[in-house]
Amino acid sequence: MPELQGRTVTLRPATAADVPALAEIRATPEVRRWWRGSDDLAAAVEADIADETTTVYTVRRDERVVGAIQWYAEEDPDYRHASLDIFLAPDVHGLGLGPDAIRTLVRHLVEAYGHHRFTIDPAARNTQAIRGYAKVGFRPVGVLRRYERGEDGRWHDGLLMELLADELAH
Repeated sequence: MPELQGRTVTLRPATAADVPALAEIRATPEVRRWWRGSDDLAAAVEADIADETTTVYTVRRDERVVGAIQWYAEEDPDYRHASLDIFLAPDVHGLGLGPDAIRTLVRHLVEAYGHHRFTIDPAARNTQAIRGYAKVGFRPVGVLRRYERGEDGRWHDGLLMELLADELAH
């Protein structure tokens, strides 16, 4: 996997050396609220990196790991698309790093793999993330009702958003 350079971030393939930093970010209340996981977040990050169907990059700003962005592909030729997920450290929220990371990854997926369609599925209540995805060009296409079980044990809605390659906002 190549290193990808955005305007303000660098995306590097995640390795075992990145697990402590990513687990620490995932443990912050602002991130854990949306990116839950077992009590062993290091093991959760290791599992994400080891998953052969998902590609995980660290998001770096000035060489510091500030988050992760990952993608996986639906390979059925009749439904082919890529799905993305991202989390960033709370101290860099609102700085435009998320949209930059997404734009950088989407451009790479278009150029290197020929993807034309992308999806992302934040929690319907995660308005900050939804605003960031909209800045890149993602559009809501529907509510995924009772999509995800929360830490409270109840089911919560998700929002399915999509982006076509030619709609990527610069």
